[in-house]
Amino acid sequence: MTESSPGLRRATDRQILLPRSAKAGTLALPPAPEPQLHALEAVESVAGEIAASASSATPRHATISCIIPCYNEQDTIGDVLKSLLAQTRLPDIIHVIINNTDDDTPEIARSFQGVHTRTVKGEDFVTTVQVHDMGVNPDKKVGALNYGYFLSRGYDFILGVDGDTTLARDTVERLELEMTDDPRIGGLSAIYSIDKNRIKGAMARFLISGQRAQFAAFNMDNLLRGRNMAVLGGQCSLFNMRALETVMIRHHQQAPWVRDSEVEDSKLSLQIKDAGYSTKISASARAYVGPMTNLRALHGQQVKWNFGAIDLFWPGQRGDNKGQPMHPNLRLRWYENISMLFNIGSRLGFLLLLVAALSIKAFVFNPIWLIPPVIAMLLNFRLAMAMKDKSASDLLYAALILPAEMYMWIRMGHFLSAWTQFLAKSDQDNWAAQANAEKGKGSAYVMPLVVLLAVVGGAIFAWTQQSVGVQSAILSLGWPILYIATIAQSVFMLRKLVRRHRGFAV
Repeated sequence: MTESSPGLRRATDRQILLPRSAKAGTLALPPAPEPQLHALEAVESVAGEIAASASSATPRHATISCIIPCYNEQDTIGDVLKSLLAQTRLPDIIHVIINNTDDDTPEIARSFQGVHTRTVKGEDFVTTVQVHDMGVNPDKKVGALNYGYFLSRGYDFILGVDGDTTLARDTVERLELEMTDDPRIGGLSAIYSIDKNRIKGAMARFLISGQRAQFAAFNMDNLLRGRNMAVLGGQCSLFNMRALETVMIRHHQQAPWVRDSEVEDSKLSLQIKDAGYSTKISASARAYVGPMTNLRALHGQQVKWNFGAIDLFWPGQRGDNKGQPMHPNLRLRWYENISMLFNIGSRLGFLLLLVAALSIKAFVFNPIWLIPPVIAMLLNFRLAMAMKDKSASDLLYAALILPAEMYMWIRMGHFLSAWTQFLAKSDQDNWAAQANAEKGKGSAYVMPLVVLLAVVGGAIFAWTQQSVGVQSAILSLGWPILYIATIAQSVFMLRKLVRRHRGFAV
């Protein structure tokens, strides 16, 4: 009999877990499998051990530990805890893990500390809120997550929730139902959106509409790919403890989350997939993440996300990266980057060719150029209609074309900033950059605009130095190339426009 490490389960352990959800009802359990003996003696002992553990397994309710890493979340932590305590299935314990905080987060969180009870449809739930202040933590969010993991050993599932993410009232219940229904799932992410009801100001509303559309497109892409989730986002994801333990053993780690990645959740998602578990997005559980309400904060967040993705799928960047650019969890990342290159090329190319043609009075309007923006508008509008909590602002954002186009230019700036930082081998701490941006510090967000103006200005100056013959040759070559790229891009958009959503709502 193989001994297991202290605190860890053996790989041969078998446990039938039942959800505590009121929706689950009474489940009919299959009979324990009969032992199947094999001819080879070397296999007999292992098969006997598996059969014995399976036949002796007794069904029991699953247990969930919720961990909430917090960094200066005084404005949101109260709402997060209220949403957790209002769940139709309470977590069995809630750990609020505070790190590097210099605001009133600890005091607000401690006002919820203690035992809480809730009765849902005759089922009594009891949970305990515990607050842990780590003080100065050099590993930041990763350190808080790993601290929460060690606090949660002995539970079946870990629910990771960000300190600015609120949950729909049945989110935990739905996540648990899906996780216990399929033990192959190593991690399950909620469907993310942003609660727009408390947002004020024209700029903030515009950015929130863009972020909601961005989340909706990402969620729908994952839902329609067999619900395979590229990234188990830290905002709200339920992890199988057995999967985390397997990752630690397989990759010789002391804890599940690694500190040498810009996107710790993406790295863990790859490792869970490599360990033989699936990473899924829930079909119905929902969570509302903290929004970025100004350009500075949005730039910090998006550059960190983009840079972290590049770091993961670019082979040879990390000592523990085998160089697996076609990993199933990274294919969508490649698609996003290639799609963004087409967006940059077509838009910047059209802008430069338009200015060049107008300068020599050679531009002739052709209605065919209206086809790509119309397809894009229809695609955005259909996606807005697929939102579960859609509103007039979401529909107007898609139908008016201009807001979505402006937000695309903003995203292009984030994309180029991340690639520039990567190719320049910059050692910038993007975690710190995002934190400073959310505090209103830093001016990196204006650099994409400065670069765009410099490129356009340089191109205009170079254009004026050419002869009329050279200018005509450039236009005669540039427009056909742009035609081909735009046609290809339109075909891909049209394909997404006509695909079935299969009843999913984002």
